[in-house]
Amino acid sequence: MNQQKSPKKKRPLSNYAKFSGIAIQMVAIIIGGTYLGVFLDEKYPNKHSIYTVICSLFAVIISIYFVVKQIIKMSNR
Repeated sequence: MNQQKSPKKKRPLSNYAKFSGIAIQMVAIIIGGTYLGVFLDEKYPNKHSIYTVICSLFAVIISIYFVVKQIIKMSNR
């Protein structure tokens, strides 16, 4: 006998959980980078708070990279 696979049912709550997890991860990376920059600016004071600017921008770039990577991974499934 030939067995047919039933089509996978998409669960909307599962998708919401995945995307909210991605958002939480993105916020955590950005907050961590900003706090690192603030810590470095307090330890090594300068005129323009350059460590905060550099670390927060780098954290945003890293978080966007992870988000895009995870969305591509989810779309391939």
